[in-house]
Formats: sequence, structure tokens, C-alpha cells
Amino acid sequence: MEDDRYSRQRLFAPIGDAGQAKLADSAVCIVGMGALGTVLASHMVRAGVGLVRLVDRDYVERSNLQRQMLYDEEDAAGGYPKAIAAERKLRRVNSEIRLEAIVADATSANVESLLEGMDLALDGTDNFQTRFLLNDACFRQGIPFVYGGAVSSRGMSAIFVPGVTPCLRCLISSGDSDGETCDTIGVIAPVVDIAASYQAVEALKYLVGDAEHRREALVSFDVWGNQHFEMKLGAPRKDCPCCQRKEYPALQAAPDEAISLCGRGTVQIAGSRPLDLERWRERLAPVAAGVKLNAYLLRAELPEGERLVLFPDGRVLVQGTDDFVRAKTLYARYIGS
Repeated sequence: MEDDRYSRQRLFAPIGDAGQAKLADSAVCIVGMGALGTVLASHMVRAGVGLVRLVDRDYVERSNLQRQMLYDEEDAAGGYPKAIAAERKLRRVNSEIRLEAIVADATSANVESLLEGMDLALDGTDNFQTRFLLNDACFRQGIPFVYGGAVSSRGMSAIFVPGVTPCLRCLISSGDSDGETCDTIGVIAPVVDIAASYQAVEALKYLVGDAEHRREALVSFDVWGNQHFEMKLGAPRKDCPCCQRKEYPALQAAPDEAISLCGRGTVQIAGSRPLDLERWRERLAPVAAGVKLNAYLLRAELPEGERLVLFPDGRVLVQGTDDFVRAKTLYARYIGS
């Protein structure tokens, strides 16, 4: 009997057998495996995209479970990296495709390698700094970028195609974001699903080659306020430093040594060397409470009240403060220079 996994999708005329074959030959990269990213990944995997690369720097916490659909209480209790937890779930959904889980922070130093070989990049991030980084990298490499965002009860989405549409910088300058995040004003789960589904359908249109039906607008909506708007993308901004002047400013900037993670009371410090987690468990156990180690990260509760989370790539999260000076002080005290 012929495998009927994609039978209903094949019956949809704009995809059909030819489109399904194109999906199987496609590769997408999802950067950010939080609320948007988990929905995007589920759609791409279930649709039969041949290679799905999952990139995320964070790990699962209980506060994620309200809206990040691939995770459960076991993932949060174990402190598993989101990319790893998502990959485990998705392998049980579709074992016929390739999945790559990368636990890393997307920066100017690695973003182009993360996108290497990809046909499309999907935005699952929660901050404009990373979105501009993805925008610039995609336009330099000629890869379409599917933007999405969700906060409170509001969502938005657009697809930017190099050489065809303007880029994200043409619509939103780096100083235009208002600082509202899920961690400061909250978010309801349905708006996440809707925004990510808008992204996913534009991704499918692109991957199967249906340019005629691509939405050439930025869609925004408020599901609580019953509002829906579309803004035509129009022509590129003549002075755009990305798609017109080809300067790609986000790629020229050096990676930040320390960044605040989206209002979460967490500072991420990049570190300068890989960390042997077993060695650091032994070093921190005498001076920190509740030291917990798994194959991907180490968590340690500090006597000062903050928590350190160490990753093998050298990154350290200092949780419990937004103060860069204090975070760096604690890092120096326990990890060193």
C-alpha cells in the first residue's frame, strides 16, 4: 500500500505530487525554538520538508509550556535545550526527513554558516537584534526570510525575497521597535499559532514555487481586538543599508560579549572558551547549591541568589539580574576571565 502520510496535502491542487517532491528536496532553517519556532517546526516537519534545521540558544522552563507547543513538564524539569527537546519530539512525528538540532546563539560570527545550504530561513526569534541579523545574512546569501512576531494578542508576518521584495530594514529601522515583549506585557497562545501559521503557509508557497499566490504585504492582526491589517511591501527604500547599499550592518558588528535576554532577568555572556561541564560540576558543587548537569548544560544556584547556566560552547547565562555589571562580576567570580 502506498504511504498516505501526505495524501491530503497532495490532494491540495497548488501542492500536488510535484509540490510534495519539491518539499522533500527543500531545506529550511528555523532560528529560535520558542513559541513561534515550535509551531513553525511542527508545520515544516509534518509537511515533509526534507531537511529542517533547528537553532536555539536556550533551554526549556515551566513558563514556556503555556505557549511553546512541543515541550512538556519533563523537558522543563530536565532543563533540556529547546533545540534538542524539539528534535526528540519531531523525530517521533516524521522519521522520514532529516532534522538537525543546533544549540547555539545566532551571532554575526556564525549566522551565515547556520544558513549554509538552506532554501529558506524562518524567524522564530523574540527580538529585533536577531531578526536584523537574519535579514542581513539572508539578503547577502540570497535566501528568502520569513519574518514573524507575536506579543500580547497581536501578531504579524511577511516574507522577504532577495531581488524581489524589500527587506525587513526597509519597513522597520533598528530604532523602531517599542521594547514590548512577551516577558513584559505577556502573550496568549492562540496569537502565536496564527502568526506562525501565516509564516508557514508563505514558506510552503515559496518552497513549492507558487510565486503567484505569495502575499506581497506585511500582515498584522489583533485577535483579541478583532483587527486585521495588510501593508503592501512596495518598493525597497533607496537608502536601505541592506538590500540596496549591500552594507549588511548586522554582519559587520562584532558579537556582543554580553546581552540581556528579552526582559527575562537574564544576561548571556558569550565566554571565550569551551566549557567541560563535568569539570565545572566538580568545581561549582562546593560553592553553589543545586548543581544539576545533563548532557547539554549545567545549572548552579549561587549563594548570592542568582543562577548560572553553563553551555559547552562557552556561553553562560546569569539568571536573576538584568544588570550587566553584576552579571559580569558573578561570571568573573565563578567562571573567571
